[in-house]
Amino acid sequence: MVNDNDDTIQPTVYVLVGRVWEGEDGQPDDSIPVHILLRAADDDDAVRKTLNALSEQGFAEAELDQIGVMDGEPDEDIYEAAYADALAGNVSVIRFG
Repeated sequence: MVNDNDDTIQPTVYVLVGRVWEGEDGQPDDSIPVHILLRAADDDDAVRKTLNALSEQGFAEAELDQIGVMDGEPDEDIYEAAYADALAGNVSVIRFG
């Protein structure tokens, strides 16, 4: 998409922050912190796509704490590949710990 100034408008990339568990009986100490980057139509679509992707990756439970919109390319190296994947239409899960 191009605006009147011929500047390219980037698609909306959402970032979700939360925790996941590999087992259904996970305790708080067993949680794995995650950040998820993806393109979506709105907040609800972002949450639905995130939960589907986490389930497909074998996580039994997920708790999403925050959702936001990225305001351009990230400055931190850890997010660069995930951001590029999100722009390509993939759901990128960054796992910590």
